[in-house]
Amino acid sequence: MSKYFTSAYRFGILGGALSVVSFIVLSLIYGDATNLNLVFGYVITPISIFIAIKIFKEYANAGYLSFAEGMSVGFVCYMVLASISCAGIWLTLMFWPDLFQEIKTSKLDVLSNNKDSIVSQLGVESYDMTLKSLSNLSQWDIGFNDAIWKIIPGLFFTIIISIILRKNPN
Repeated sequence: MSKYFTSAYRFGILGGALSVVSFIVLSLIYGDATNLNLVFGYVITPISIFIAIKIFKEYANAGYLSFAEGMSVGFVCYMVLASISCAGIWLTLMFWPDLFQEIKTSKLDVLSNNKDSIVSQLGVESYDMTLKSLSNLSQWDIGFNDAIWKIIPGLFFTIIISIILRKNPN
């Protein structure tokens, strides 16, 4: 079983660590780096999945890859990546409360600046519910949101990459 997941763990850990590092670096530059880190995640997630599946196919599976094997390796890779990213961002914000407050303030400012547009499109109830939700924002919410936005594209990319790299023995 470890032959299936060695490359997945390795590249999931690497991708998760790069995601946490990018969050910290982008936070030093921009303050609220949550949106930019999501964009970075859209780049690092498929790269990590592709390399993990490719390494598994070439070095652990004699050049063959079934769709199920690709999906399994990709799943482990993006779940490890998302878990490390979530934990790293959560811990960063726990130890750096000023950054968390800056992110929260930034999100509340964006909401208040777009109040008229939100109310006209979605109604006052939706705006009030969003305001209440943002007021109760925690460090965990930011880390968990980042993880979700690595898992959803991770599943999509895993399906595509598994189909592209699939090669069954004759």
